[in-house]
Amino acid sequence: MPATPELRCATLIRAPAEAVYELIATAEGLDRWFTSGASLDPRPGGIIVYRWKDWGPDRVTAESSGTVHEAIPPTRFVFDWDVGWGRRATAEFTLEPVESGCVLRLREHGYGDTPEGHLALASEASGWGEAMTLIKFMAEHGLRY
Repeated sequence: MPATPELRCATLIRAPAEAVYELIATAEGLDRWFTSGASLDPRPGGIIVYRWKDWGPDRVTAESSGTVHEAIPPTRFVFDWDVGWGRRATAEFTLEPVESGCVLRLREHGYGDTPEGHLALASEASGWGEAMTLIKFMAEHGLRY
């Protein structure tokens, strides 16, 4: 068990790692499946800004920003971001090429081992599960939510 709570998930995507990396590590890619007007400087120290307008069933309009820590196309993209509840979490995407495409893995950490940290982690777990599915649908079928 990790010392503090963390989220890990993975999905097989039947698309090249390069195409999936573009969906998670460029503003244009993010706007294809997830955001509305994202901005992203994909270099260590660069700023990433997620923007949503009328997103999902609750029609959320929001913004969250963070800092890029690693950008190694097409295998690794790491950033931190404001996840609410006064917390910043670090999201680490790793792409592993396989014969049928790639495996996209996510590890997110930085939540405190407190009731608030557990609540934030639970909220993010459901959000990232949805996001991983949306990335897969865009990469494999060109479908946006």
